[in-house]
Amino acid sequence: MRTGLYPGTFDPVTLGHRDIIKRACTLVDKLVIGVAINRDKGPLFTLEERVAMIEDECAKISGNGCEIVVHPFENLLIDCATDVGASVIIRGLRAVSDFEYEFQMVGMNRAMNDQVETVFLMADTNHQAIASRLVKEIARLGGDISNFVPASVAEKLLQKFA
Repeated sequence: MRTGLYPGTFDPVTLGHRDIIKRACTLVDKLVIGVAINRDKGPLFTLEERVAMIEDECAKISGNGCEIVVHPFENLLIDCATDVGASVIIRGLRAVSDFEYEFQMVGMNRAMNDQVETVFLMADTNHQAIASRLVKEIARLGGDISNFVPASVAEKLLQKFA
């Protein structure tokens, strides 16, 4: 059984994240969604809220036989991959700037554990501009975020900024 790890902060989960999850399910038998506890990013949503949003979205996804599990983590990504038995880390790319950062991460992860591969999935053209950081800013300023996040997530964002 091939296990993949799709890590992120998911603050909040976007339509772009959901697209990567769906597509990752075609590559692995089990997909672990690693919800990062990253205090340096100062998330808007608590870990519990982010986990709940991801679980809610994953419940709506037909995984084509792929088991989807949500797993919070605070350790190194490569250690999390080992902890969950992942042989592949799945990352989404939106732009060249994403690749530059991810390229460095792959090198460091390979130096720590060369048994775990990284696979990049290019963002769907409809979702390339979506970034959680920008979605939060648009919501905070009263803009329409319905094209960027699931409806249930949009409601939660609007409640945060009410």
